[in-house]
Amino acid sequence: MLGQGLYPRLLAETEDAPPLLIAKGDLNLLDRQAVAIVGARNASAAACRFARGLAHDLGQHDLVVVSGLARGIDSAAHDGALATGTIGVIARGIDIFYPPENEQRQRTMYEQGLVIAEMPPGTEPRARHFPYRNRIIAGMSAGTVVVEAAPRSGSLITARLAAEAGREVMAVPGSPLDPRAQGCNQLIRDGATLIQNAADVVEAVRPFVSQVRSPRARFEAAPEELNGHDALSMVEELLGPSPVPVDEIIRLSGASSGAVQMALLELDLAGRLDRHAGGKVSLRPA
Repeated sequence: MLGQGLYPRLLAETEDAPPLLIAKGDLNLLDRQAVAIVGARNASAAACRFARGLAHDLGQHDLVVVSGLARGIDSAAHDGALATGTIGVIARGIDIFYPPENEQRQRTMYEQGLVIAEMPPGTEPRARHFPYRNRIIAGMSAGTVVVEAAPRSGSLITARLAAEAGREVMAVPGSPLDPRAQGCNQLIRDGATLIQNAADVVEAVRPFVSQVRSPRARFEAAPEELNGHDALSMVEELLGPSPVPVDEIIRLSGASSGAVQMALLELDLAGRLDRHAGGKVSLRPA
């Protein structure tokens, strides 16, 4: 329960922390620093192998790996970190197994890891539940690594939520010819940290330890600055069908660079933004 000692500390400091969580497994994992690894359900074999290896190596640095117990990258990440510590956050009741092929993996995590749910027992997974699950993954982690993701995937929503919470956003680059890599390449282009191995992740999140009690400090606006909703409205108003440099949008809006980038990412995820050469953007007609 929010406000009690067992509640994930970083998650408790987010604005929309769930009031109650149901957990099954090793609660001691909540006391360790965590990194989320997320990505495509239909991930390539190479990406799954990378995610599994990355999760294993992060465990050697005493980092707990958090993911969503879905197919693809999530499953690979949990498998790689099972021996050292992994937490699965699910968008259903703690007693529901989904996808069906992950039943044994989830049961194993009851014994060797930790499974967390916000929904009451017996709740079947619904599409509307997954964004809520994603905010928990992002909120309880010092950083989020996206391994493979399409341009408008749930993994990018998790990345956006991580950025809004002031956490590190990291992405693994991929081939521009593979649609499953486009989301990661887009994140890197927009300022996410490029990740090639566990050392890159550790370098990105270890400074976060000293900031753990004020995780949103990097992204909090001064009183006179625009909040996220106002920044989105302002950016939308400034954009039109003609490409303009992002720097110009930042200058004209008066919002911080981070707020503008997050607004652009929201528009991108909604399919309303076109990106052009030279760091220019335009608004796609509704």
